[in-house]
Amino acid sequence: MSITQNLTATSISSSSSVFFAPSTFNSRSQVSLPVKSVGILKCVAAPQEAETAYKTKVSRNENITKLQAGYLFPEIARRKNAHLLKFPDAKIISLGIGDTTEPIPEVITSAMAKKSYALSTLEGYSGYGAEQGEKPLRSAIVSTYYKDLGIDDDDIFVSDGAKCDISRLQVVFGSNVKMAVQDPSYPAYVDSSVIMGQTGFYQKDVQKFANIEYMKCKPENGFFPDLSSISRPDIIFFCSPNNPTGAAATREQLTQLVQFAKDNGSIIVYDSAYAMYISGDNPRSIFEIPGAKEVALETASFSKYAGFTGVRLGWTVIPKQLLFSDGFPVAKDFNRIVSTCFNGASNISQAGGLACLSPEGLKAMRDVIGFYKENTDIIVETFDSLGFKVYGGENAPYVWVYFPGRSSWDVFGEILEKTHVVTTPGSGFGPAGEGFIRVSAFGHRENVLEACRRFKQLYK
Repeated sequence: MSITQNLTATSISSSSSVFFAPSTFNSRSQVSLPVKSVGILKCVAAPQEAETAYKTKVSRNENITKLQAGYLFPEIARRKNAHLLKFPDAKIISLGIGDTTEPIPEVITSAMAKKSYALSTLEGYSGYGAEQGEKPLRSAIVSTYYKDLGIDDDDIFVSDGAKCDISRLQVVFGSNVKMAVQDPSYPAYVDSSVIMGQTGFYQKDVQKFANIEYMKCKPENGFFPDLSSISRPDIIFFCSPNNPTGAAATREQLTQLVQFAKDNGSIIVYDSAYAMYISGDNPRSIFEIPGAKEVALETASFSKYAGFTGVRLGWTVIPKQLLFSDGFPVAKDFNRIVSTCFNGASNISQAGGLACLSPEGLKAMRDVIGFYKENTDIIVETFDSLGFKVYGGENAPYVWVYFPGRSSWDVFGEILEKTHVVTTPGSGFGPAGEGFIRVSAFGHRENVLEACRRFKQLYK
């Protein structure tokens, strides 16, 4: 029996807002009021605030003015909150933002607790640490994820998350570079590029920023771009398994990407935040590809492995072989930025990271990942049974569902309005995401099952 065959259909009721609460006021009750003489009532306008507030003489960063609307996920939160005002009694289920929901395994939290308590003792106290991360953790990251790939401990930079490192890397690259990005892809790549001044203005007719190479990734090309059609970029942001499509690049595809970077003298920023979700033979690191250390660096994170979205801990790998055009090592410039703009990841979170990479911690993380992958199976089976074209889910915690001929935001609104389930509109990840929605598998099991019941009732 399939996982979704035992999902029973339940009716969905939309809660209406209560505009007027019952009043306890009795108009017949007698109330004595002191009598005062009444004069002439004059309507006096309240003093208005000055039409223009005081302004400094500092110009706004013109690059920030190029950004369109709000960042995707705060905009989704805004629409969710507006929906709650309309339906205050609705049970909202959030399968939108990729935020983990299951508790952090105790083998990991106990290590953080131990470190925290040790800070209250003279023997266990520590202040500033190395901006690059504690050596035992850097060593454990290498031995766990990069063994036999030619990566050294000092190639690892421990951070407060991959998203933060993406922005720090943009500071390293500066404004005088051209970026290429998968389309669709994680919006932080494009937005950070805009803020740094790497782009032109937003072109509404094509829904793209000028001076960015959007590498279209659609079902017909296996969600891997046609590299022969792409003009030379300086920086290539590439995420595998991809957020939002869930597609994991094959060894052959990544070999093509590395060769493309070499032919063009480009640098690949490889985002491997979901690598532990890969269940097949697809590479988990770009450094599995020969020659990658000369053209690529890699960002990663504990967020989606150990539930560290709030704890904040990640890392970036920059091999010594990766050089700028003048021969200067990229790692040295990144080290300067890290040392200037960052004081290192929390020593408590690093203790948790070290516990993650113990044998017990790795098993616990794999168990949590297995739980989320079961959620993806439930979601995939649900949309499959409803006749939708469904992608992703196999190697990532995201399901990419196609609604041909429809606006992504319209589908998002329809699902929210009629089922009280939050998803993510595909167009928020780039123009090639139009017509898709992303459904996250991060959720408690009962919520995922209930959301799927509601999907079935809406689209049966």
